[in-house]
Amino acid sequence: MPRLLVHVEGYTEETFVNEVLARHLFARGYERVDATLVGNARQRQHRGGSKSWSSVKKEIVAHLKEDAGRVVTTMVDFYGLPQNGPTAWPGRAQANDAAGPTKAPMVEAALSADISSEMGVNFRAARFIPFVMMHEFEGLLFSDCAAFARGIYRTNLEGGFQTIRDQFETPEDINDSPTTAPSKRILRLLPEYDKVLFGSLAVLEIGLEKIREACPHFRGWLGRLEAQAAQ
Repeated sequence: MPRLLVHVEGYTEETFVNEVLARHLFARGYERVDATLVGNARQRQHRGGSKSWSSVKKEIVAHLKEDAGRVVTTMVDFYGLPQNGPTAWPGRAQANDAAGPTKAPMVEAALSADISSEMGVNFRAARFIPFVMMHEFEGLLFSDCAAFARGIYRTNLEGGFQTIRDQFETPEDINDSPTTAPSKRILRLLPEYDKVLFGSLAVLEIGLEKIREACPHFRGWLGRLEAQAAQ
């Protein structure tokens, strides 16, 4: 049975992996599902935000080499990825000029190619499944605005959440500038919004299937993870 390690950026994503994703993948045949923070483990007190690719790559390669039955993935925000200089992530700068729906897949393809090259010709590429979200994790919370509002005990905000959601084709598209990121929109409705506490409560209430149904890029990633259980 495969074992999955998810490189995430913060507490909210950790909760999602440990409380929501793991439960689903255990039922599909995974033996273990764990989350680890991207970058240097000594920086855990500075949770959140992307680290340099060289640091993350080193960890991913080590995790792949130490356990031949392990599948490794990422859960990182496209716009937070370093794109210039020694900290840059493969494909990130080039994706700036790509069409919207192709930006994240372009980075994912570049990450896959870099890891495969580092691992060598005998590496089974499907063991590394990068996932790059276009915007913040909070965007996924708009998959079910009623459940979002219930989860944070603010049912009066359902209409406000839905108004935001209705402006975009999918929850994954919510953003059009650094000042309108999903969390910034939430803060305007709920100034006391706490990303870790409220985000975790909301995702537990919403559940995986609602997110999968509403978010096509997320759905593709989840399908690839599920497919590895049958390998």
